[in-house]
Amino acid sequence: MDLTLFTDIEIIFGLSIFILLVFHKAKLSPVLGFLVTGIVAGPHVLGIIREVEQVEVLSEIGIILLLFTIGVEMSIKELWDIKRFVLVGGGLQVGITTALVYYISLYMGHSPSTALFLGFLVSLSSTAIVLKLFQEKGETYTTYGKISLGILIFQDIVIVPMILLTPILAGVPSTSGDSPVTFLLKGLGIMLFVIVTARWIMPALLFRIAKTKNRELFLLTIIFTVFGTAWLTSKAGLSLALGAFLAGLIISESEYSHQAVGNMMPFKDVFISFFFISIGMLMDVGFFLENIFTLLALAAGVILVKSMASGLVTFLLGYPLRTTIITGMTLAQVGEFSFVLSSFGKSYGLLDESLYQAFLAVSIVTMAATPFVMTFSHSFSHKLTNKTKNPILVNGLYAKSMGIYSTNAMPVDENVELDDHLIIVGYGFNGKTVSNAAKTAGIPYVIIETNPETVRNERKKGERIYYGDATHEVVLDSANIKSARVLVVGISDFIGTRAITDVARRMNPDIYIIARTRYMSEIKTLSQLGADEVIPEEYETSVEIFSRLLKKYLVPEEDIYSFTREIRANGYSMLRKHSVGTKKDTFSLKDDLPGLDVTSFKIKEGSLIHGSTLKDADLRNIHGATVLAIRRGEQIIENPVGDTQLLSGDLLIVLGKPERLCQLRNFLGGDADTVSSGVCSYEGA
Repeated sequence: MDLTLFTDIEIIFGLSIFILLVFHKAKLSPVLGFLVTGIVAGPHVLGIIREVEQVEVLSEIGIILLLFTIGVEMSIKELWDIKRFVLVGGGLQVGITTALVYYISLYMGHSPSTALFLGFLVSLSSTAIVLKLFQEKGETYTTYGKISLGILIFQDIVIVPMILLTPILAGVPSTSGDSPVTFLLKGLGIMLFVIVTARWIMPALLFRIAKTKNRELFLLTIIFTVFGTAWLTSKAGLSLALGAFLAGLIISESEYSHQAVGNMMPFKDVFISFFFISIGMLMDVGFFLENIFTLLALAAGVILVKSMASGLVTFLLGYPLRTTIITGMTLAQVGEFSFVLSSFGKSYGLLDESLYQAFLAVSIVTMAATPFVMTFSHSFSHKLTNKTKNPILVNGLYAKSMGIYSTNAMPVDENVELDDHLIIVGYGFNGKTVSNAAKTAGIPYVIIETNPETVRNERKKGERIYYGDATHEVVLDSANIKSARVLVVGISDFIGTRAITDVARRMNPDIYIIARTRYMSEIKTLSQLGADEVIPEEYETSVEIFSRLLKKYLVPEEDIYSFTREIRANGYSMLRKHSVGTKKDTFSLKDDLPGLDVTSFKIKEGSLIHGSTLKDADLRNIHGATVLAIRRGEQIIENPVGDTQLLSGDLLIVLGKPERLCQLRNFLGGDADTVSSGVCSYEGA
């Protein structure tokens, strides 16, 4: 029995484990780790893998499974939610990049078909690397994260027509030698088969299979469908990869798509690793070293061209300069699907050996540079934005038409002066919630948002919302930040949140800043920059989960309230003190007197204390509440004395423990106008 392939596979896995551990420590993509594994084990370095052809066969299986998972994960509904980013953004990005590379390649002496094919290769970015870095840094739901995701989805889809066009570019319409008409008819027939199978046959079949509750049977059915469809398209003169993608689309329309992906994902991960390893084996290290300066220059050129093309697309979509730069530099690398496409191009003669080696080297360099380029994009965008004076460049192409702020400290189309108001940055879920609460309470507010579509739609509904990047002083100044009372930053971009907090604190030292963040680790930085309240989502989620858990165990609600109140007061206090690590120069009620709150109560008509003096009401002894001030119309009575009369309509500013203040609210028979969050939210007091 020949164990050569078995031995080679074992060597590949062992070497991969070691290299991936090193790359994990260096925070580099596993894709790069597999490529390096192939380079090291391949014939051009150590030469320890002898059955390269058999490894390539395994890599073909990886391509099939990769295209299948893409097809099965293509949710029409999800695509529709970000259709503008996918269709417009992705289409423009691929088109512009392909055109730029095409003309550059023609200038360098390549044939038109090869030049166009090189444009295809360079236009694709790495979904695996970009999304992994976004997930690690918590940037997936930022504005530039969503734009990048939409463009990447389009690239993942467009790989299919690119594969179909490859033999046509090479002058080979079909591997079967069919005429273009026959080739087209076969393609239409297969698409009809896919539609019928996805709509009627596959759901019924998978329902029958699922009823058996036999996991092995379900898995075999999925594998049969994938490879069967791939075989069918291959026999029709199309590619195996296209068949795998169509198989994914067939299963995606059934309710069993998630189970199918879950079953196939381990196989896909294993076999796709063979694909990247096989690509690494093909790279000639000697060729790279001989032409290192030329190849590095080409890699830098690719990064520059792709950054400019992707940035231009983002700008055309209407986003500010900062978002434009970050998105452009995020998509500046060559992607893993380019390797898939390049293997077709080489087999059809569109790439000769020298050009293929140059492509491999340049692609690997751009992928390796991605983490550093993405990190650098934030500081670079900040510096360039600060030096740019053109308001259209800074705030976006649609700045004027979308109601961007001017420099006159007033929104350009509003006659109402903003004063003692609330500024809300970001109109996602958090921004909408805050604005609805402010509207209900009669609090004047203004919203700043960077999505031009959102601004256009919400302004039609009468919202006081404006298009602009709140990291710029001119935008915050036009929102009258110097006279605002509170600033709420509710965006997902933690870098942007830092910048907004810093700028806002410098422009208005007295403003109260509430910043939302996804992670507790951001509390330290945001607190140092001047945020008064930092609300980490993961922390508040855990508090809510635990509160509901205690209710299930029939813990008294007053105990639950006291417990969560103590966590919020002391927990945030401890985190804040620990994170700053320096002695405070100012007093904070929340930090220095935990367990106490300042709240306002309005004395209603018919209240028991109407007409009484402060001494007769004896709120301090009876309810544990100290009256700090009284607001009577426009008059403020500071440090009221005992004979101060209490009248209906008076607003009392009181200090006390939350549970005692809730008792006072019930005693007064009215709702508290709560100054600090959490007070009187307990309904059982």
